[in-house]
Amino acid sequence: VAAHPLLLLDEPTASLDAENAGRVLALLAERRDAGTAMVGIFHDPEARRRIATRLFPLPERNLAA
Repeated sequence: VAAHPLLLLDEPTASLDAENAGRVLALLAERRDAGTAMVGIFHDPEARRRIATRLFPLPERNLAA
């Protein structure tokens, strides 16, 4: 994971098997612990638990006409 001051994450582990998802989450945790800010969308509660330090849940919306 590149050493940028900010990472924007959109389901970073969505298409990965469990082993590789764990590796990605470990790398993201390293970057977070080194001071990188992250804004992410996580539907996987385990990934969210491992990475997030703050949560901003969005309310349910009915967009159907």
